[in-house]
Amino acid sequence: MRSFRARSFGTSYATTAMVRKKTLAIVGAGRAGRELGRRLAGCGWRVGAVVTRSPATARAAVRAIGAGKPCSRLVPEALDAALILVATPDDAIASVARELAKLHRSSLARRVVLHASGALGSEALAPLARRGAAVGSFHPMQTFARSAAASRPASLEGITIAIEGQRAARRLAARLARELGGLPIVMDRRSKAAYHAAGAFASPHLLALLEAGVCLLESAGFHRRQALGALLPLARQTLENYRQLGPRGAWTGPVARGDQATIRLHERELKKWPAEYLAAYRALTRLQTKLLGMRK
Repeated sequence: MRSFRARSFGTSYATTAMVRKKTLAIVGAGRAGRELGRRLAGCGWRVGAVVTRSPATARAAVRAIGAGKPCSRLVPEALDAALILVATPDDAIASVARELAKLHRSSLARRVVLHASGALGSEALAPLARRGAAVGSFHPMQTFARSAAASRPASLEGITIAIEGQRAARRLAARLARELGGLPIVMDRRSKAAYHAAGAFASPHLLALLEAGVCLLESAGFHRRQALGALLPLARQTLENYRQLGPRGAWTGPVARGDQATIRLHERELKKWPAEYLAAYRALTRLQTKLLGMRK
């Protein structure tokens, strides 16, 4: 991965002094924002403004975090914090940066602003950088469950946390990652899209594949719990084999065996299903062959 040499912005001493106060504002408190806020509060960060789109969601976010002042719009108080964490959806980050910059016409040289997007780089925070803030990005390679009924919060212990941006922002982001038990990895902002796409293969795309398998088993007469009981152990063992043996050692199935008859049998069955099933099966068959080095 390309190294990224960010330019110094000349305010590292002031920024470091401000950050020692460990004050935090959160803009956008969905799943990631709430979980990061809760964990950082547990690490001694004092949470101030928690900004969401409505009073109700702001209050709910503060309850989930266990600290903070609920705000339903961007307010000057958000800029009182040493660290501003922007955890909005990706398409809102640039507009949030512009609004924050308008709130404070003078220098923001003693502030660090990090966004939590996995796909975007620190350039999304350019209006704040022009005001003198140290800007960067901070993204845990982890999934946060939508439901509050999830068995337990996702762990960040040992989780890769991608960081990039200006020097002081990277320094603080690395400190946050270590406080949370994660492994900070400094990367080039131009590589963020590839980094995020990698996560998509390992999480939501994997989930779609498993759910497709469950649907196929349900059509064969399995109850959903039975289908999950059949496929989850298979998936877990495949991942463990991959960890221990690598991709070629873990590879099994009709493509690995060159079993064209079974592949054609699968394809005939999948033609009875929505077109996405067969298209995905054929694409994944080609991808197996390409990545794992075997011809059909």
